[in-house]
Amino acid sequence: MSRLTPFRMVVSCLVCYIVLATVDAQATSAPASEIYTCVDAKGRKLTSDRPIIECNDREQKMLNPSGTVKARIGPSLTAQERLLVEAKAKAEQEERASKEEEKRRDRALINRYPTPAIHQKERADALAQINLVKQAATARAKELQAERVKLTDEMASYAQNPSKAPPKLQRQIDEVTQTLAAQERFLGDQDLELKRIISRFDEELLRLTTLWRIAGSDPVTKVP
Repeated sequence: MSRLTPFRMVVSCLVCYIVLATVDAQATSAPASEIYTCVDAKGRKLTSDRPIIECNDREQKMLNPSGTVKARIGPSLTAQERLLVEAKAKAEQEERASKEEEKRRDRALINRYPTPAIHQKERADALAQINLVKQAATARAKELQAERVKLTDEMASYAQNPSKAPPKLQRQIDEVTQTLAAQERFLGDQDLELKRIISRFDEELLRLTTLWRIAGSDPVTKVP
Protein backbone atom coordinates (compact mmCIF):
# COMPACT_ATOMS: atom_id res chain seq x y z
CA MET A 1 0.00 0.00 0.00
CA SER A 2 1.38 3.39 -0.94
CA ARG A 3 1.78 5.95 1.75
CA LEU A 4 0.97 9.66 1.45
CA THR A 5 3.95 11.91 1.45
CA PRO A 6 3.98 14.77 3.96
CA PHE A 7 3.28 17.24 1.16
CA ARG A 8 0.21 15.33 -0.05
CA MET A 9 -1.07 15.04 3.53
CA VAL A 10 -0.84 18.80 3.94
CA VAL A 11 -2.68 19.41 0.64
CA SER A 12 -5.48 16.98 1.57
CA CYS A 13 -5.98 18.64 4.94
CA LEU A 14 -6.16 22.06 3.29
CA VAL A 15 -8.79 20.85 0.81
CA CYS A 16 -10.94 19.36 3.60
CA TYR A 17 -10.67 22.57 5.61
CA ILE A 18 -11.73 24.72 2.66
CA VAL A 19 -14.76 22.49 1.90
CA LEU A 20 -15.92 22.46 5.53
CA ALA A 21 -15.45 26.20 5.86
CA THR A 22 -17.49 26.82 2.68
CA VAL A 23 -20.37 24.60 3.83
CA ASP A 24 -20.42 26.22 7.26
CA ALA A 25 -20.40 29.71 5.76
CA GLN A 26 -23.32 28.86 3.46
CA ALA A 27 -25.34 27.40 6.35
CA THR A 28 -24.61 30.45 8.49
CA SER A 29 -25.33 33.04 5.80
CA ALA A 30 -28.47 31.39 4.28
CA PRO A 31 -31.47 33.43 5.47
CA ALA A 32 -34.65 31.77 6.67
CA SER A 33 -37.12 31.39 3.82
CA GLU A 34 -40.03 32.53 6.01
CA ILE A 35 -40.08 34.80 9.06
CA TYR A 36 -43.13 35.07 11.32
CA THR A 37 -43.73 38.04 13.58
CA CYS A 38 -46.54 39.19 15.86
CA VAL A 39 -47.35 41.03 19.07
CA ASP A 40 -48.64 38.69 21.76
CA ALA A 41 -51.28 39.32 24.42
CA LYS A 42 -48.62 40.80 26.72
CA GLY A 43 -47.51 43.33 24.13
CA ARG A 44 -44.27 41.54 23.28
CA LYS A 45 -43.08 41.52 19.68
CA LEU A 46 -42.17 37.93 18.81
CA THR A 47 -40.29 36.59 15.78
CA SER A 48 -39.76 33.03 14.64
CA ASP A 49 -39.07 30.90 11.59
CA ARG A 50 -42.39 29.11 12.07
CA PRO A 51 -45.95 30.09 13.14
CA ILE A 52 -45.86 31.46 16.68
CA ILE A 53 -47.97 29.51 19.18
CA GLU A 54 -48.33 32.49 21.53
CA CYS A 55 -50.12 34.38 18.72
CA ASN A 56 -52.58 31.69 17.66
CA ASP A 57 -55.39 33.99 18.85
CA ARG A 58 -54.31 36.96 16.73
CA GLU A 59 -52.93 37.91 13.34
CA GLN A 60 -49.36 37.00 12.43
CA LYS A 61 -47.28 38.44 9.60
CA MET A 62 -45.16 36.27 7.33
CA LEU A 63 -42.19 38.30 6.14
CA ASN A 64 -39.82 37.95 3.23
CA PRO A 65 -36.09 37.87 3.98
CA SER A 66 -36.06 41.57 3.01
CA GLY A 67 -38.57 42.34 5.76
CA THR A 68 -41.54 43.07 3.50
CA VAL A 69 -44.88 41.42 4.31
CA LYS A 70 -45.38 38.23 2.33
CA ALA A 71 -48.71 37.21 3.85
CA ARG A 72 -50.98 37.72 6.82
CA ILE A 73 -52.16 34.73 8.80
CA GLY A 74 -55.45 35.04 10.66
CA PRO A 75 -55.94 33.77 14.20
CA SER A 76 -56.57 30.07 14.72
CA LEU A 77 -60.24 29.56 15.52
CA THR A 78 -61.96 27.15 17.84
CA ALA A 79 -64.53 24.75 16.42
CA GLN A 80 -67.35 27.00 17.65
CA GLU A 81 -65.72 30.09 16.18
CA ARG A 82 -65.25 28.34 12.84
CA LEU A 83 -68.94 27.42 12.81
CA LEU A 84 -69.86 31.05 13.45
CA VAL A 85 -67.55 32.26 10.68
CA GLU A 86 -68.91 29.68 8.25
CA ALA A 87 -72.51 30.57 9.18
CA LYS A 88 -71.78 34.26 8.61
CA ALA A 89 -70.14 33.53 5.26
CA LYS A 90 -73.11 31.39 4.23
CA ALA A 91 -75.58 34.10 5.24
CA GLU A 92 -73.63 36.70 3.26
CA GLN A 93 -73.53 34.40 0.23
CA GLU A 94 -77.28 33.80 0.46
CA GLU A 95 -77.89 37.54 0.76
CA ARG A 96 -75.79 38.20 -2.35
CA ALA A 97 -77.65 35.45 -4.21
CA SER A 98 -80.97 36.91 -3.08
CA LYS A 99 -80.02 40.36 -4.35
CA GLU A 100 -78.90 38.92 -7.67
CA GLU A 101 -82.18 37.03 -7.97
CA GLU A 102 -84.11 40.22 -7.17
CA LYS A 103 -82.20 42.06 -9.90
CA ARG A 104 -82.94 39.24 -12.34
CA ARG A 105 -86.69 39.40 -11.51
CA ASP A 106 -86.66 43.18 -11.90
CA ARG A 107 -85.04 42.91 -15.34
CA ALA A 108 -87.57 40.30 -16.43
CA LEU A 109 -90.44 42.42 -15.06
CA ILE A 110 -89.42 45.65 -16.76
CA ASN A 111 -88.73 43.79 -20.02
CA ARG A 112 -92.21 42.27 -19.94
CA TYR A 113 -93.94 45.51 -18.92
CA PRO A 114 -91.84 48.41 -20.25
CA THR A 115 -94.76 50.84 -19.85
CA PRO A 116 -97.70 51.17 -17.43
CA ALA A 117 -100.18 50.78 -20.30
CA ILE A 118 -98.91 47.30 -21.16
CA HIS A 119 -99.19 46.15 -17.55
CA GLN A 120 -102.66 47.64 -17.16
CA LYS A 121 -103.87 45.93 -20.36
CA GLU A 122 -102.59 42.50 -19.31
CA ARG A 123 -104.24 42.95 -15.92
CA ALA A 124 -107.56 43.82 -17.57
CA ASP A 125 -107.27 40.85 -19.95
CA ALA A 126 -106.53 38.42 -17.11
CA LEU A 127 -109.47 39.68 -15.04
CA ALA A 128 -111.80 39.55 -18.05
CA GLN A 129 -110.83 35.95 -18.76
CA ILE A 130 -111.41 34.77 -15.19
CA ASN A 131 -114.72 36.61 -15.08
CA LEU A 132 -115.88 34.86 -18.27
CA VAL A 133 -115.07 31.51 -16.70
CA LYS A 134 -116.97 32.48 -13.57
CA GLN A 135 -119.97 33.61 -15.58
CA ALA A 136 -120.13 30.30 -17.45
CA ALA A 137 -119.73 28.32 -14.22
CA THR A 138 -122.41 30.40 -12.48
CA ALA A 139 -124.83 29.86 -15.37
CA ARG A 140 -124.22 26.10 -15.23
CA ALA A 141 -124.76 26.09 -11.47
CA LYS A 142 -128.14 27.83 -11.93
CA GLU A 143 -129.15 25.22 -14.53
CA LEU A 144 -128.29 22.43 -12.11
CA GLN A 145 -130.19 24.11 -9.30
CA ALA A 146 -133.28 24.42 -11.52
CA GLU A 147 -132.96 20.79 -12.58
CA ARG A 148 -132.66 19.65 -8.97
CA VAL A 149 -135.79 21.64 -8.00
CA LYS A 150 -137.70 19.99 -10.86
CA LEU A 151 -136.58 16.50 -9.81
CA THR A 152 -137.26 17.20 -6.14
CA ASP A 153 -140.77 18.38 -6.95
CA GLU A 154 -141.34 15.23 -8.94
CA MET A 155 -140.11 13.13 -6.02
CA ALA A 156 -142.45 15.04 -3.71
CA SER A 157 -145.41 13.65 -5.65
CA TYR A 158 -144.53 10.26 -4.21
CA ALA A 159 -144.48 11.54 -0.65
CA GLN A 160 -147.62 9.56 0.27
CA ASN A 161 -146.15 6.37 -1.12
CA PRO A 162 -142.32 6.64 -1.47
CA SER A 163 -142.00 2.97 -2.48
CA LYS A 164 -143.61 3.79 -5.81
CA ALA A 165 -140.95 6.42 -6.69
CA PRO A 166 -138.90 5.25 -9.68
CA PRO A 167 -135.29 4.35 -8.66
CA LYS A 168 -134.08 6.27 -11.69
CA LEU A 169 -135.54 9.49 -10.26
CA GLN A 170 -133.59 9.17 -7.05
CA ARG A 171 -130.40 8.44 -9.00
CA GLN A 172 -130.98 11.58 -11.07
CA ILE A 173 -131.43 13.66 -7.93
CA ASP A 174 -128.18 12.26 -6.47
CA GLU A 175 -126.26 12.86 -9.69
CA VAL A 176 -127.49 16.44 -10.03
CA THR A 177 -126.71 17.13 -6.36
CA GLN A 178 -123.15 15.82 -6.75
CA THR A 179 -122.60 17.75 -9.98
CA LEU A 180 -123.90 20.94 -8.38
CA ALA A 181 -121.55 20.50 -5.41
CA ALA A 182 -118.60 20.08 -7.79
CA GLN A 183 -119.66 23.17 -9.70
CA GLU A 184 -119.83 25.20 -6.50
CA ARG A 185 -116.34 24.02 -5.53
CA PHE A 186 -115.12 25.08 -8.97
CA LEU A 187 -116.66 28.53 -8.47
CA GLY A 188 -114.90 28.78 -5.10
CA ASP A 189 -111.59 27.94 -6.77
CA GLN A 190 -112.20 30.64 -9.37
CA ASP A 191 -112.82 33.18 -6.62
CA LEU A 192 -109.44 32.26 -5.12
CA GLU A 193 -107.81 32.51 -8.53
CA LEU A 194 -109.34 35.96 -9.02
CA LYS A 195 -107.89 37.13 -5.69
CA ARG A 196 -104.50 35.65 -6.64
CA ILE A 197 -104.50 37.51 -9.98
CA ILE A 198 -105.42 40.81 -8.34
CA SER A 199 -102.74 40.33 -5.67
CA ARG A 200 -100.11 39.47 -8.29
CA PHE A 201 -100.78 42.54 -10.40
CA ASP A 202 -100.93 44.77 -7.31
CA GLU A 203 -97.51 43.53 -6.17
CA GLU A 204 -96.07 43.92 -9.66
CA LEU A 205 -97.45 47.44 -9.94
CA LEU A 206 -95.87 48.40 -6.62
CA ARG A 207 -92.45 47.29 -7.84
CA LEU A 208 -92.91 48.50 -11.41
CA THR A 209 -93.79 52.00 -10.26
CA THR A 210 -90.23 52.33 -8.94
CA LEU A 211 -88.68 50.65 -11.99
CA TRP A 212 -90.63 52.84 -14.41
CA ARG A 213 -89.54 55.94 -12.52
CA ILE A 214 -85.91 54.86 -12.77
CA ALA A 215 -86.36 54.07 -16.46
CA GLY A 216 -88.04 57.42 -17.10
CA SER A 217 -91.58 56.17 -17.77
CA ASP A 218 -94.57 58.01 -16.34
CA PRO A 219 -96.22 55.48 -14.00
CA VAL A 220 -99.99 55.20 -14.13
CA THR A 221 -101.45 53.73 -10.95
CA LYS A 222 -105.11 53.54 -11.96
CA VAL A 223 -106.13 49.92 -12.36
CA PRO A 224 -109.53 48.27 -12.80
